[in-house]
Amino acid sequence: MELVTLVELDGVTKNVLLPDDSRLEILRGIDLAVAAGDHVSIVGRSGSGKSTLLNILGMLDAPSSGSVSFRGDLVQRMGPAKLDRLRGRNVGFVFQQFNLLSGRSALENVAMPLSYAKGREYWSRNRVAAEMLDRVGLSHRIESPPEQLSGGEQQRVAIARALVRRPALILADEPTGALDVETGGAVMTLLDDIASEADAALVTITHDVHVAARARRHYRLEHGVLSPVELDLAFRETALGAIAEAEAGA
Repeated sequence: MELVTLVELDGVTKNVLLPDDSRLEILRGIDLAVAAGDHVSIVGRSGSGKSTLLNILGMLDAPSSGSVSFRGDLVQRMGPAKLDRLRGRNVGFVFQQFNLLSGRSALENVAMPLSYAKGREYWSRNRVAAEMLDRVGLSHRIESPPEQLSGGEQQRVAIARALVRRPALILADEPTGALDVETGGAVMTLLDDIASEADAALVTITHDVHVAARARRHYRLEHGVLSPVELDLAFRETALGAIAEAEAGA
């Protein structure tokens, strides 16, 4: 079965003007197509432009040149209102720092994206949010604010909030960066499962090759250039990989 392209970047660049009137190149000629049901991981060091790339994929930021298309429609031709509706309906963001509203319950945090919905979706927002919290194993914490939740629980609330509108594209920016290894693994399994159930595309930005290994396609972003990567090679270049090789040779 042929996969249908969901979001596509063609020759995308991003640069910013510095105080001395020089330009800092962040992204250089990025070509990337992501289909429904796809799972793509992008690895790279801090400062390599991963979050900038994710923001462009999620239509939060515009490229300096090149084009971004969503289901075949050029994003640059859309007005702000249409773009906001498109992003709100189709894109779910999972951030490393959770970005939950303090003082608000888990239910209120998850229901927040549905506050902008209309009709039945708006009126059923609390029920839908409660069902999503149950899906991520937090039905017993529905009234708890972020201050009373562990890091792993906060991340699961953030995932529930990102997925409550059943987005077609899930963008995860270092989703396990603030978590321990065991909790991080559980979070990635949850993301994988929900994305698969909804046939949603999942793009994970990470510096951790173990997280990246869960994807079907793997890329490296280095000096603003995106290229396919052999995950075995990427692993060997990490400290853990070097230790594993040394132990194997001992």
